[in-house]
Amino acid sequence: MPEDKIKILLAEDDHNLGNLLKEYLDAKGYQTSLAANGKDALDLFKKDKFDLCLLDVMMPVKDGFTLAREVRALDNKIPVVFLTAKSMKEDAIEGFTVGGDDYITKPFSMEELLLRIAAILRRTRTQNTANSSQMEFAIGTYKFDYNRQILDHAGKAEKLTSKESDLLRLLCLNSNDVLDRSFALNSIWKDDSYFNSRSMDVYIAKLRKYLKDDPSVEILNIHGKGFKLLIGN
Repeated sequence: MPEDKIKILLAEDDHNLGNLLKEYLDAKGYQTSLAANGKDALDLFKKDKFDLCLLDVMMPVKDGFTLAREVRALDNKIPVVFLTAKSMKEDAIEGFTVGGDDYITKPFSMEELLLRIAAILRRTRTQNTANSSQMEFAIGTYKFDYNRQILDHAGKAEKLTSKESDLLRLLCLNSNDVLDRSFALNSIWKDDSYFNSRSMDVYIAKLRKYLKDDPSVEILNIHGKGFKLLIGN
């Protein structure tokens, strides 16, 4: 369940499915606004701030692709997921062309939808925090100065390499949350090749060694996803 009330705009012209999806998402901790067509959805989008859009492709008045273009003109960063009854390749291509982040074909399970939403929100949050201006961090009993590339613990300063500093900063910006492996590789190494991935594992091992004197601090491997910097109380 999400920690905060993440607001979702749901545009679905099937009355029963729309209400079912809204009830399910609300029960999972999201705050969902339902519109029965693209025009009503755009009106809602202009009046409120949302974290994600779930848009049915085939809707009256205004279809999902048209709506996505207009939403993107107002906010080019908000994630968009298309709901479609078609499995045609052309639909998927058009969906990504107009700025969609993902699409899911009906019929789908509620669990699959929830996983897709969580993955996209996690990726979006990671991308946003990577652009943060924060340069100094408290990591348990450690102090990390990114600009100086210094990790200080009880007056003992460890000089980090550029890549160690870049990686630790990304972990700090996503502390207690998952840092996506591919995103980290592309951000720091500019390529997510196998060789670079193994190189990043070496740097993670080095950072663990630097942080070993505070048992409340831990860098976890999250299988199939990435890493998580846990900072206890």
